[in-house]
Amino acid sequence: MSTAQSSPAVTGTHDETFTALRAQLQEAAAEFAGGTDALEGILLGIVDDVDRAVREPLEIFPVCHHSPASATAMARRLRQKQPKVVYLELCEDMAPLLTELRNCRLPVAVQAFATETDGFPAEWSPLSVVAPITEASAEYQAIAYALDTPGVELVLVDRSSDHVFQWDARATRSTGPEESPAGPDAPPAEPEAALHGDAVGVEIGDLRPRFAELEEHLLRHGRVRHWSEWWHQYVELPLGDSDHDTYRQVMLLIGSLFRRLAPGDPHRVRLDEYRERYMWTRMREHLAATGTDPADCLYICGAFHAASRVAEFGVDGTDTFEITPRTATTWQHGLIPSSHTAIEAQFGLAAGSVSIAATVWAQNLRRTRVEPYRLAGQTGTRKPKAGKTAPTGTPGPAAESSDRLTGFLQRSPVLDPLDEAELLGWSVEIVRAARRNGYLASTADAIAVFETSILLAGMRDRARPTPYDFQDAAVTCIEKDTVPGRRDVRRLVEIMMGGDRTGQVGYDALPPLARDVHDRLAPLDLKLQQRGVRRALLDIAGRPELARCSDVLWMLRALMPHGAARPIMGERKLGERSIQESWDLALGTHQRALIELGYEGVSIEQVLEQRLRRRAYDPQATTATVLGAVEDALLYLRSRRLADELGTRALEVLSAERSVDGAPEVLRRVRGLLAYYRTTEPVLPPWIESFAKTGYAHYCTLLPTAFTDEDATVRQVAAMLGFLFGMESLALSLGCDRTQLELAVAQSHPAEPARTALLWAARTHLGQLDRADLRARCDELLANPMLVSAYPRYLSGFVHALEPVPGLADFVVEAVSNAFARLPDPVLLPWLPTLITTLRSDGADLAPLLIREAGRIFPGRLTELDAWVPPWQAPPEPDTMDPGPRAEGARGCVLLTAHPDTCDALADLLGWEGTWEKADPGPPGAALVGRYPDTAVALEMLLTGG
Repeated sequence: MSTAQSSPAVTGTHDETFTALRAQLQEAAAEFAGGTDALEGILLGIVDDVDRAVREPLEIFPVCHHSPASATAMARRLRQKQPKVVYLELCEDMAPLLTELRNCRLPVAVQAFATETDGFPAEWSPLSVVAPITEASAEYQAIAYALDTPGVELVLVDRSSDHVFQWDARATRSTGPEESPAGPDAPPAEPEAALHGDAVGVEIGDLRPRFAELEEHLLRHGRVRHWSEWWHQYVELPLGDSDHDTYRQVMLLIGSLFRRLAPGDPHRVRLDEYRERYMWTRMREHLAATGTDPADCLYICGAFHAASRVAEFGVDGTDTFEITPRTATTWQHGLIPSSHTAIEAQFGLAAGSVSIAATVWAQNLRRTRVEPYRLAGQTGTRKPKAGKTAPTGTPGPAAESSDRLTGFLQRSPVLDPLDEAELLGWSVEIVRAARRNGYLASTADAIAVFETSILLAGMRDRARPTPYDFQDAAVTCIEKDTVPGRRDVRRLVEIMMGGDRTGQVGYDALPPLARDVHDRLAPLDLKLQQRGVRRALLDIAGRPELARCSDVLWMLRALMPHGAARPIMGERKLGERSIQESWDLALGTHQRALIELGYEGVSIEQVLEQRLRRRAYDPQATTATVLGAVEDALLYLRSRRLADELGTRALEVLSAERSVDGAPEVLRRVRGLLAYYRTTEPVLPPWIESFAKTGYAHYCTLLPTAFTDEDATVRQVAAMLGFLFGMESLALSLGCDRTQLELAVAQSHPAEPARTALLWAARTHLGQLDRADLRARCDELLANPMLVSAYPRYLSGFVHALEPVPGLADFVVEAVSNAFARLPDPVLLPWLPTLITTLRSDGADLAPLLIREAGRIFPGRLTELDAWVPPWQAPPEPDTMDPGPRAEGARGCVLLTAHPDTCDALADLLGWEGTWEKADPGPPGAALVGRYPDTAVALEMLLTGG
């Protein structure tokens, strides 16, 4: 059991208030436990907790989170008491945001957000705290009363958002102090359930047993399925129209019971005590500073905290609690849209319970005729009736509360009479909804749902079926064993009972960035604040001003979640701009993400630049990642300054890398950036020249190791060679030495077939291996029975070699054709599936190059196939014969003797010394050509017809 710090029991002249109840509980404990024991202490302690809270001069109003009974009792009490100061259990730093609620449609959540932490571990970032608010909550009634009533002060007294994480035991976040574990009541995964993200939820008035055995006992004897149904049946309905004293004492009783039967989790107990000591310390500070009479104040908190036993409890409590200072973390505050589903998911409530609570809230208002408080100008709420205003009389002295618990506990439950018209309407409506969603429902099903609802309610000792009884009956009678549509019957009942309401933050309550986005997209003439998908058509060629809208949309696509801004037609690449674009926009649906962008900057350009820098300077960033940031800086921001800065960072990361994992991505991005700069800039930026030079030396150094490294793939090694061969001309012009590449290739000795074929291709490109030798090696592989099974892996290496050496495409086609032509069927057929899977998995990106080359080589018609001779088997044509060394030597000799001055100048430049010698005159024709060059030229033109 909990061992919370306790204070002496309340004694004095008012002890007689609960004397009768104490006597009855002592008798019950003696009868059930057989004498005085811990049970009697618990029962009498609960009465002491209630008595202590009731006697407190500062009135304590216990509430439950999103409880219609609490909201009704709160509205009634505010109109009766008219307090001058309202103390509310909510993070004190969220106070400035509450006035913006009038610009929103409920439900919304008050949020504190921090992207950069100072004083907290970096892995916790971003930090987010939310407090959802609905109209059917006591907190909203208090806020609306305080903000719209002149002379009333609203004071938030709970710990700040910074203290939420200061007191957070992150090591036990799975069952952390601020998160209700999602148990069997948790709703199914819905898109709306992610509106709060992974934020820590502030539990305003959380009231649920923390003792699992107690909750199981209550559910079993209450004949209900989950906690939300138990609370609705045994607390909400009885307290919906009760008087103030009864409501208050019952809620205090429940809070004390759950508190005393809570397991002794040291962190949870300590956190509860810290929060209570914090709130009472803040209230006493405010009372001392303003001199307000406690009788004119109202303290609204969860029933669990109202039954507190800390020494700081009450206006006369001790002042021993020291509030620690906040960290240097900068917190941003705003309002984000919420929904019933998001609230249920965050606080572990049953699916549809918040929607049912909204329906019960409306029923309570009609039955009790209580006029609720609503903020003036509140979006999505009914306007108050003309001439009906709240009473403005000054409150009288607080009346002493009498014992209402004894009568409430002894009273038999009031069974509401069956409302046949209401139940019949539900039954007809659910059948109609089921038909629309593909169910084969009929009038007989409506009758079955009606009768089954009454039957289930009777089995659970209820005269009037609740929405939960009706839901079970509808599932039993309509759904049966299949769900033809997207929604099951349980979800249809939730929608019928009110559905999942999603709030919206108004334009005036949005941060500057969000308002700027809507202003810049105004030329699209779309209602982007509404939920759902909007189609935007941009004719940029006809309306050039829409180009700015296109820029905004592309930046939103890069910053926001998938689906917020999705291009249907049009693309943005380096050096290319679309003249027409089509977009699907859902900014209203993803309003929370847009609002949180506003916490990071005042414009989307600023946020994008910050994120690109953060991505590039991350300790885990790779060269490919940084180059991607450079590309995004050019695509979305067109910032040469930022691109040069990030390019310099890419050079630093490349120099520090010792692996080749990102080589393919590096090659792809560098090629794109080079092509962009060569077509748009007069000269290359210095960073990319240095990148080519450094990358050439870097990959030359890693090449021999990569050829033998088992962790490096063939694709990565091929990408390295592609970088070296593709950047060779630029690197050599910047001072690199080609010998370094030749040495790296010479030091490479792979053993795996695919890497061996890749090395052969590299040597062919460098001139160390000609086509004849390469063809001979492939022929040896096909002729060797021991190596035929490995031939597909050699082909895989040749396919990957097309990346650095695309000129080998015809040879790869030849190698595959020779395999099909020479291998017998018993060898070819078992090998064919391996060949296909190898080409598909390893050469999918390069397959189009092979297909184009095959289309060029093979005949285009079937009739030409019989007479077709492969090019590699055709005899060489006479005019393509090599003229031979004699002719080449004679031609060069004639050239030197015809221009001796040029030869002497070249020799002086190279530092060679020598004298002319009389050369072999050669054939007489050659001497004549050298002696009479003009005649030779005229003769050549005559023979060629030129």
